[in-house]
Amino acid sequence: MDRQSQWLPPVPATESLPPARPQPTQPPSLLRRALGPLFVIGALIVKFGKVALLFLTKAKFLATSLSMLVSIGAYALIWGWKFAVGFVALLFVHEMGHYIQLRREGVKPSGMLFIPFLGAVVGARSLGGSALAEARVGLAGPILGSLACFALVPIAISTGDDFWRALIFTGLFLNLLNLMPVVPLDGGRAMAAMAPWMWFVGFGGIVLLFFIAPNPVLILIILLGGMETWRRWKHRREGEEGNAAYYDVKPVHRLLVGLVYVGLIAVLAVGMDLTFVDRSDQI
Repeated sequence: MDRQSQWLPPVPATESLPPARPQPTQPPSLLRRALGPLFVIGALIVKFGKVALLFLTKAKFLATSLSMLVSIGAYALIWGWKFAVGFVALLFVHEMGHYIQLRREGVKPSGMLFIPFLGAVVGARSLGGSALAEARVGLAGPILGSLACFALVPIAISTGDDFWRALIFTGLFLNLLNLMPVVPLDGGRAMAAMAPWMWFVGFGGIVLLFFIAPNPVLILIILLGGMETWRRWKHRREGEEGNAAYYDVKPVHRLLVGLVYVGLIAVLAVGMDLTFVDRSDQI
């Protein structure tokens, strides 16, 4: 051993420490044990509630889209897919008129559904709370639908293709047919503010049209229109369900609704005459 190593301090031996004893834990209080599962359930509701809401929103969109595709397929069997797409697009614009006006009246529509060979419908729990609001909702569809048809006129003129004229004519006819003064058609909605007694005139016109040109769609309109006309007229006369106030429309508003109604019919009739495609020489 050299001399320098004699001066090194001795290394102390490592002492073994006793193992740490676990500290006693306080048992969770009764309140925490009760609220714990509730917090977990609440978190799950918040998390999956958003997913459910998103699913319902998408479900409405999917229902509308799927019904549109089914309608296009049904109409394509008769007119071809190009005309079917154009016709369903005009139907969509028509229904959007109702949808937009319902929102303006403070009513949240539930969705839009297309029914092959019957058109389309926008679901809603009410039509605005008054006959005047109902008339505005009813006329908004033909107004916007007619504008969509007339927006295609420049295309028809520039191309000279009878396809566009036929599509415009069919769209105008759709809007004109909806103005027949019988519920549940748009014209019947307008009559709620103008002259509810016209429901019976409209119903008689539908029956007469069926005898002239029998059609399964007219049968459905007769059944639905007959029941709805009788129900509403009976409740209106008896003052049930607040109907006495519902049909209280100022004369000036009746006049305005009448002017829009008659004006629409005149414009649509002229438009149909100008876009009619004569195919008699090709038969």
